[in-house]
Amino acid sequence: MLDAFAKVVSQADSKGEFLSTEQLDALTNMVKDGNKRLDTVNRITSNASTIVANAARALFEEQPQLISPGGNAYTNRRMAACLRDMEIILRYVTYATLAGDSSVLDDRCLNGLRETYQALGVPGGSVAAGVQKMKDAAIKIANDPSGISQGDCSQLMSEVSSYFDRAASAVA
Repeated sequence: MLDAFAKVVSQADSKGEFLSTEQLDALTNMVKDGNKRLDTVNRITSNASTIVANAARALFEEQPQLISPGGNAYTNRRMAACLRDMEIILRYVTYATLAGDSSVLDDRCLNGLRETYQALGVPGGSVAAGVQKMKDAAIKIANDPSGISQGDCSQLMSEVSSYFDRAASAVA
């Protein structure tokens, strides 16, 4: 896993070049928006249980067959595994948000997840729908302007949204 700084340095080093003005400007902007990034991660982390529980509740209301006898989330053990997986995906989205890079999400969470779910008979479309519900809730919480660093957060919210979309497409 490389954060945005290590990634830029690694890329420049592999080419034997100094950092470009564009690279330095991008890193400077990331530092300037650092408090917004920290606020976003803090808000999502502080509300993780609520985000996961509400997303699961909404998913099971829309797809009640999942919790019916024979459904993939039927029995307490399977339900717990479903909630655990949703929480893990959310946790790695926060890591990616903090690092400003999706590699930690890809490398440690998403790579191989679709194959695992297919092997276990988990409906990827339902998992993807659950991830989208977490995305909606997390963006709403993170984008609330009260009590956080002031400024335009649209680019950061777009970035966070892209991590959820990445997770949803990885399991679908």
